This record gives sequence, C-alpha cells and structure tokens, in this order.
Amino acid sequence: MPTIAFYLPDLTGGGAERTLLRLAVGFRVSGWTPRLVVDRARGELLDSARADAIPVDSLDASRTLRALPKLVGWLHEHRPAVLLSGITHNNLIAVWARALARVPTRIMLSERTVLSAHARMHGRWQYRVLPRLCALTYPHAAAVVAVSNSVADDLAAYAHLDRRTITVIPDPVVTPDLAQRAAVPCQHPWLNDARIPVIVAAGRLEPVKDFPTLLEAFALVRRQRPVRLLILGEGSKRRELLDLRDRLGVGADVELPGFQADPLPFFARAAVLAVSSRHEGFGLTVVEALACGVSVVSTNCGGPAEILANGRFGWLTPVGDAAALGAALADALDHPTASARLRSRSQDYTVAAMTQHYLNLFT
Repeated sequence: MPTIAFYLPDLTGGGAERTLLRLAVGFRVSGWTPRLVVDRARGELLDSARADAIPVDSLDASRTLRALPKLVGWLHEHRPAVLLSGITHNNLIAVWARALARVPTRIMLSERTVLSAHARMHGRWQYRVLPRLCALTYPHAAAVVAVSNSVADDLAAYAHLDRRTITVIPDPVVTPDLAQRAAVPCQHPWLNDARIPVIVAAGRLEPVKDFPTLLEAFALVRRQRPVRLLILGEGSKRRELLDLRDRLGVGADVELPGFQADPLPFFARAAVLAVSSRHEGFGLTVVEALACGVSVVSTNCGGPAEILANGRFGWLTPVGDAAALGAALADALDHPTASARLRSRSQDYTVAAMTQHYLNLFT
C-alpha cells in the first residue's frame, strides 16, 4: 500500500492537528498507509494518534527551521508517496526538504490560515518575509490546498500566487462515530440542568478568538434573561478573560473549563454555539455544532460564513460588534434552527467525502 505522511510541528489540540489525524484514518480506510512526522513529539493528541494505531515519528527539532536537515534524512529513509503538510512554516520546510532529499515524494501543502490577518496581528519580522518565501516556494509543491475560499483568495493575494493553482478542500469533520462521541455523558453540571440555557464557545484563549467581545455580548444577553456561558480552551489570555468576566458582573454565569479532548458532548447539550473570532480559516467547531443539531452564531470572519452559507444555516454578525453579537445570541435562543436542517448541512463535511477530494487531487 502506498504511504502518505502528514507533517506537523507537534500534536497539540488545534484544528490542523485534529484535521490531519482524521485524514490519516480516512486514508487508511482508502487503502493507504498513514504516518505522522512531527518536529516535536508533544501535545494533547499524541494519545489519539496512538489509539488510532498511526505511527508518529519525531524529528526532535526545537524549532521548525532546525527540522529541515532532519526531514531531509527522514524522507531519504521512508520515501512516502505523498507528504501532506498542514502549517505554513512546515509547508516551506517540506518543499525545501524534498528538493534537498531528491526523492520522488509528492509534496501537498494545506493552508488553513488567513495569512495576511495573521501577519497583521503578530507583526514579527518573519511575517514580512513570509509572502516572498511562499511566492518562491509554493509553486514547487505538487498541489496547494486551502480549507476555504476565503483562505485561498487571501493566500493568492498575500503571496502573489495564481488563484487557479489553489484547490479548495474543506476540513473533514464528521466522523462515523460522531453521534456516539456526542452522546458521551458531559460532567459539567450546567449542561445537565435544562432550566437555564448554556451558550458554548471553544478555541484557544488568544486574541484572534476575540473572547472579550463574546463576554461583552453575553453580559448584554444576561441582563435580559437567565443564561450561562462556557468557553472551552486554554491560552495566554485566561487571566485577562477571568478579570473581564468579573468586571462585567457575570462571574457566576461564565466558566472556562479548560481544554477538552473532545468538545462534542458540550456542543450536543448547548443551546447555541458562539464564534467571536476576528478571522477564521475554516471553522471546525461550527461544523461540529451543526452535526449535533445546535444553532450557531458567528462573526462574519471567513470560513464560518462559508459553512453557514452566508447566513442560511446560522447567524452572522460583524467582527468586534458586541451589541450585534448579543442580539444574534438572544435571537438564536428564542428561535433555534431546526436540528435536522443543521445535521443535513454537516454531511457536506464528512471524513469520507474530504478524503475522496484529496484522492481525486492526487490522481
């Protein structure tokens, strides 16, 4: 069976890591032999890879750039038919390593970030040279995949690439065992109390997710009715978010339970999923909520708008507008979308369908 390798910095619990793990399983079902190669063997999803019996090879590199010579050696030894990379800096290293290794491996690059927005937020010198590096490097890959049209359009403009050379393949989200995973008992007491609805949000506690705007929007809704908010995830802004929660006077109704290995049991029991991001390449949690039949309120931040078909399957509000977000949350609580309609939409994002899109691209 041909081997496909998936290249990542590590196996932390982010969207890229979850996506490539699901693709690895999907390819195995399709007759391929999957492997994971990472710069560092760490992260919450290491156990998931082991549970799925997917080999994980660590390059033991402290930084992605230092992984280059080690990836060259790894390609010489393993020679996979395809190497699919899932993070921008790793994408560059993958193309360079293949050129240096002089192996026939086909390099597929997956871009899932709105790079221009990411660069504006971080402002570090590396992002000033990144467009040029992408412009020089990406055309040497066998294929470049973006997870949404918004990511593809931004990548083409940001790196001066021909938009026609970028293929859009959304992330695989809906697994065959999704309903079973969602039915696992949820230990949080709020989600076992049907008297008060719970809004759930999930993501890294970082500026891009703009949870301060969500807290302000929630405080507006809370003034009108009993409601609670759970924000799942970890990150550098935890203390600031807890302080803002208390200043807004909603400390008794907002909790941050931390990272959840599988948030589906939370989503399945929520009244609404809230997305407050400044920008999103895709919107993994949006599809997961739809698959659970749960209404979604999101900022108009890129990928989620495409999943929600510009508002046909959920509420969209301007980025950074707490009043509009609060009004949409209140409306979703009062007029939830029919669950069957949401579940039907989620079937556009099954692992089987997305794996087939990649197979079609390979051939």
